[in-house]
Amino acid sequence: MIGIVYKSTGSWYTVKAKDGCFYECRIKGKFRIQGIKSTNPVAVGDSVHFDIEKIGDETIGIITKIADRKNYIIRKSVNLSKQTHIIAANLDQAFLMVTLNNPPTSTSFIDRFLVTSEAYHIPAILLFNKVDTYSEAELGEVKYLAALYRNIGYTCIGISATSGKNIDQLKALMLDKTSMFSGHSGVGKSTLVNAIEPKLNLKTKKISEQHLQGQHTTTFAEMFDLDMGARIIDTPGIKGFGIVDMEKEEIGAYFPEFFKLKQNCKFNNCLHLEEPNCAIKNALDTDDIAWSRYRSYVQMITGEEENYRTDIYGEKK
Repeated sequence: MIGIVYKSTGSWYTVKAKDGCFYECRIKGKFRIQGIKSTNPVAVGDSVHFDIEKIGDETIGIITKIADRKNYIIRKSVNLSKQTHIIAANLDQAFLMVTLNNPPTSTSFIDRFLVTSEAYHIPAILLFNKVDTYSEAELGEVKYLAALYRNIGYTCIGISATSGKNIDQLKALMLDKTSMFSGHSGVGKSTLVNAIEPKLNLKTKKISEQHLQGQHTTTFAEMFDLDMGARIIDTPGIKGFGIVDMEKEEIGAYFPEFFKLKQNCKFNNCLHLEEPNCAIKNALDTDDIAWSRYRSYVQMITGEEENYRTDIYGEKK
């Protein structure tokens, strides 16, 4: 049988077959995908082949093969640097939910997510959530950030999962597509999914007052079919987004504004660090490239992990 993985718990996989029935499946033996060393060889969104087996009174599926992936989005664990995790596969688009505070989302985190999306050919959209809770000054910060990323070419939408602001605009983008929603714990992913499809009634929790961080309510990635004709993948909140398997020479190609200018650098193999007549560094001086983006780039090619003791722009506190 052939089906699509809708939920992964690490040992069990919920697979929806072509006939619309759901089957609880396991992996056959020491199943591994060639060339991918990840904590989860099978991800939500994967198309899989599976056999049905009877074990006593139970009917379970045994996954025997994974079809070639159109794309996938992968990250490196912050605490286990050698471990990688495939968040989801076969996506039409990925939405990153961003909050200015409560909890704060840094530009470093945003840029790592966008670079990974570019590298794996997944269109990314930024959703600035909780806009109904911000002061006038905070709204100005959100508008500045949104303008920064719009100028690069990314779609940015200010939304409120609780008040419903711009949810219809978001739904229009999701129609007939498989969309993944990602972000830190507490940014409002589950609340947003409930706003899009109230009958799902996903669990939500309040932000921890002490640490201004979300409490994990989504433990495993899970895909849902929506009445409007779309599929949505809700993912666990993630603290950091480590990039995987990228050579430092290629990272600049995943910054669209760098890629446009790099032909003007003096050297073809310019890494935009200390080289003379670098078009990227010249663009910093004229404010055509944001310093926060350049800091993120340098952090990535030097292998520096995300620094959590920074403000949203990556400046050390």
